[in-house]
Amino acid sequence: DSFDIVGDGVKELLVGRDDGMLEIYNFESADDPGLRYDHALSESIASIQGGCVGKDGYDEILASTYSGWLTGLTTEPVHREGGSGEELKLSQEMQSKISSLRNELEHLQMKVLQEREKYQQSSQSSTAVSSVPVFSVNDKFTLNKDDASYSLILEVQTAIDNVLVQSDVPIDLLDVDKNSAVVSFSSCDSE
Repeated sequence: DSFDIVGDGVKELLVGRDDGMLEIYNFESADDPGLRYDHALSESIASIQGGCVGKDGYDEILASTYSGWLTGLTTEPVHREGGSGEELKLSQEMQSKISSLRNELEHLQMKVLQEREKYQQSSQSSTAVSSVPVFSVNDKFTLNKDDASYSLILEVQTAIDNVLVQSDVPIDLLDVDKNSAVVSFSSCDSE
């Protein structure tokens, strides 16, 4: 997307990447855009948009991720400083918002407990049937021309416990910064 998030009258380029990087580029010089800000999310970004969403006068960037999470970055200051020895007082609007969020959280916790109880009762009945949940996998296998390697990216809307890679030819697994996996090698029986 392109949006004037800085407020200088020139639109910036908002980029959401499939590796989870959210980047803002500006066009101060006529040659190349310059990276002004970046933020790393934990999953690929499916969509990005700039606009005024939450509070009038404060522009925001909204990004939706592969699993459906919506992340917002705002220009509204989030920190307030009090004077020396002076306690920070919350406005009535902020107190009501906090109270509303606490009530919503308690309601959701009660709902989760009820659903867990329903699940426990249904799973212990004699007519219960077990099934593997259906979920979609977002996968990419791309060639990196710089170092002649392939990058395998897997995203699932649930935790990934194991990934098995089997190859007919010898392969080297390279570690990357974003990788949180523990790699284990085992030789394969040729027959």
